[in-house]
Amino acid sequence: MIATRGSALRPLARALADERADPVLLFVEGLAGQGKSHLLQELADLPETANTVRVWWRCGVDGGPSDGDGDGDRRVPGLWLVDDVHRADEDELRRLRLVLEGLGPGSGAAVTYRPEELSVPGLPLGSPPMAYPPRMTVLRHRLGPWDEERVHRAAVEALGEDCTAEAVRTLHERTGGVPRAVVDLLAVLRERRPAFTGTAAEVEAAGTPARLTELVLSRTYALSPADRPVVWAAAVLDGPAGRDELTAVSGLGAASGNSALLRALEGAALAELGEDRYGFAVPLAAPAVRACVPGPVRQDLHRRAAGVLSRRQPVVWHAVAEHHRAAGDGHRWIKAVEKAAESAAASSRHQQAVTLLEQTLATPGLAPRVRARLAPLLARSAVTGLRSDQTVEVLAQIVQDASLPPAVRGELRLDLGLMLCNQMGRYPEGRRALETAAAELVEVRPGLAARAMAALSSPYWPGDSIDVHREWLVKAMASADASGDDSMRTAVLANRAALATSCAEPDAWELVKQLPLEATDPACARQAARGLCNAADSAVWLGLHEQAEDLLAEGRDLSARSGAPYFEHNALGAQLLQEWWTGRWSGLAKRCEDFVAATADMPLIASDAYIVRGLLALAQGDWGEAARRLSQRGTFGTEDLPVPLTATAAGAVVRLALARQEVEAAAEQARAAWKVVAEKGVWSWAAELAPWAVEALARAGDNATAHTMVRSFSQGLGPGDAPAARAALTWSRAVLAETEAPAHERRDGLLRAAELYRQAAAAYAELPRPYAQALAAEGAARCVLTAYTEAHDCPAAKAGSTATSADPASDNASTLSATTELESCAQRFTDLGAVWDAARTRALLRTRQPARKGRPPGRPSHADELSPREAEVAQLAVSGLTNREIAATLHLSPRTVEQHIARAMRKTGALSRRDLDHRLGGAPRNGERLFPTGDSRTVRAVEIC
Repeated sequence: MIATRGSALRPLARALADERADPVLLFVEGLAGQGKSHLLQELADLPETANTVRVWWRCGVDGGPSDGDGDGDRRVPGLWLVDDVHRADEDELRRLRLVLEGLGPGSGAAVTYRPEELSVPGLPLGSPPMAYPPRMTVLRHRLGPWDEERVHRAAVEALGEDCTAEAVRTLHERTGGVPRAVVDLLAVLRERRPAFTGTAAEVEAAGTPARLTELVLSRTYALSPADRPVVWAAAVLDGPAGRDELTAVSGLGAASGNSALLRALEGAALAELGEDRYGFAVPLAAPAVRACVPGPVRQDLHRRAAGVLSRRQPVVWHAVAEHHRAAGDGHRWIKAVEKAAESAAASSRHQQAVTLLEQTLATPGLAPRVRARLAPLLARSAVTGLRSDQTVEVLAQIVQDASLPPAVRGELRLDLGLMLCNQMGRYPEGRRALETAAAELVEVRPGLAARAMAALSSPYWPGDSIDVHREWLVKAMASADASGDDSMRTAVLANRAALATSCAEPDAWELVKQLPLEATDPACARQAARGLCNAADSAVWLGLHEQAEDLLAEGRDLSARSGAPYFEHNALGAQLLQEWWTGRWSGLAKRCEDFVAATADMPLIASDAYIVRGLLALAQGDWGEAARRLSQRGTFGTEDLPVPLTATAAGAVVRLALARQEVEAAAEQARAAWKVVAEKGVWSWAAELAPWAVEALARAGDNATAHTMVRSFSQGLGPGDAPAARAALTWSRAVLAETEAPAHERRDGLLRAAELYRQAAAAYAELPRPYAQALAAEGAARCVLTAYTEAHDCPAAKAGSTATSADPASDNASTLSATTELESCAQRFTDLGAVWDAARTRALLRTRQPARKGRPPGRPSHADELSPREAEVAQLAVSGLTNREIAATLHLSPRTVEQHIARAMRKTGALSRRDLDHRLGGAPRNGERLFPTGDSRTVRAVEIC
């Protein structure tokens, strides 16, 4: 009977708890290092064994049993803990059998052993078999390896949270999940200098732990010299192999090889891993054995291994190449590398091809003709795959080789330029490389020249104007037609569609429909995938969200099917922006963090996630985090970002400066960002910048520039379908109307602004963009309340207004309607998780609402609970705002804020702001509500604690 680990100890525990129960004998079987002794200790520590006489018997060490309690207890033993019975000799086994046969009611025994080291396989107590008493329950528990999740927990305990999923996977694979090997390898990594950073490469480089090395070498050298080659063969093959393969690699004949394999299995030097599959129980043992094989012998083993693996189907060419290299056969090594790279690229395993080719090209003394053959293979896979700094360095060196044929050098320079622009974000360098490549290729390879020109037509990067990009596109179309290459025509079509959709040109979406989505040529399919993903990105920026959703799904699917991970990751970044704008904030911060982690070595691709995370932090009131994310501090400067991301980040930074009352700084940032957009000339990309830039300049007194911005924005948009930009244009006009009306026309100007804000809110609702809709609706309500409040407070302003109502009831109705709208905005912000906006809107409500009639004098008592205002201030404080920033948000004095925070800390028992965060259960994140039932909620201190 086989018991699971969870149930293994229960029968023994029950027997020990009842003196009349039948005795229980539990055999615990496991390979070296799988935790048998640990399981015995768990059994000894069970509460049910506390009053039981426990006797430890460590076979081959103690020579017999020892009193586990150490008190000289002379009672009859109730629990026998027998460890490593495989070490016992015949005499000790005989004595142990007598003890176990004599177990009485209410007693039990647990016996551990390594099955691979038993003197008689399958018989832990040797031969003859034990005579089990009739009423004895006999169980067997087989310990298995840890799964990946358990290895991950051990890694976190030993190394912290920095261990990547790839590193954990490698750790699990190399140790086979054997607990002792896992723990020992983690100890090696913990002591590593420089400190372990969490990568799979570091796990691979850590080597074999000393304990495992000693075990596997002792077993190997326990074999006769004639039998050891079969273990060496397993070490060189470094993976499960068949009997005939091991025999062939070892160089032994069939009969000798079979005999050697039997001896290796009997001595546990090798293990049976499956049907006709043999190797090391712990894969990490192979390097330790391989390192002890004499060099000439090892080379012969590798030579024979290359031949054996070449006969497997399908051939794993990168493994064959490594064996040829280790055997010293340079010619066959390079041929195998080429086949491996071509095979990997054909099956869309571009990163594998890139890694292999980088390593090969980095080999000192590689012949120039070999480098010329391998470099184009590297470049093709690198452009389609993900970022590699080493690839860029390799290509940059190779293109300097004057001996390269011009066509080869031009192709390499093209791929280098594409990588510099797309994966690295080094656009000025990339543009120069692409321009040079286009000139080098236009006569000899017009198709590749078209690809370079098409890349130069992309408007996303800062610098050239849209007119320059259109000129490059015309040249690209001519070169693509001259080449007769369908994949290059598709590449140029993808760029035509990208430029047209970005500018909201009338025929843009017809161009997208022309992309050959069903192409059977992988190159055409990848270019079509690129076109779809770029069109989806454009649709997101334009505010065509329903269309974008379909395009994103199609683009990701085609990218995955055609083996284009770079394009797929671009689409995933656009998806984050889509979710931000359409209000799908629940879990969005986590999705951004996951995307950043997944693209850690590609900060440019991660830029979408950084910007979205910064926008979320701003709405939540975590202004320090917002500034860090929006500037991508420590990763990638915003000045090098694609223009739409630059404008979006700048709009948020301007808004943050305005919230902090840093008006002049906001105005300077607005002018700089607007210049980038204006020089580019793609005006739909100004949508996230314009309202805040106009407000910054108007508040700084630069109304002339603010008007010029609005006029340029309006003229630049033209007739194209760019609903998000048109809504932003209306919003910008509302900001002008709100900020610049002269005193004698103040009320009229505010009411005109309110109407424009309403139009903007309605436009955003159509997209939908709920956050922008709520911000615009807040502006409309704010203008109405300000208009009527100022008119009430200042009769002269009311007298000068042409829009003054003669009906006080109508004024009251308008005020009530605006108040209701403001309350609705506050709730919408709360539902989204926009903590700062919700707090600001509620503060505005309190400053504009008239005092309620019939309210009892004085303030309600909140002796043991947080008042609504204290809770509001506390939440903003733990989100990261300073007292001054909270005061500006809530229309309070810094001193009042300080008092509210002090009371909140006293009532919750918090010792600091960080502790206050803990007492409040953590600041609200996206999708969580600050005050789920509105401003009237109170929070009891006892609930918080």
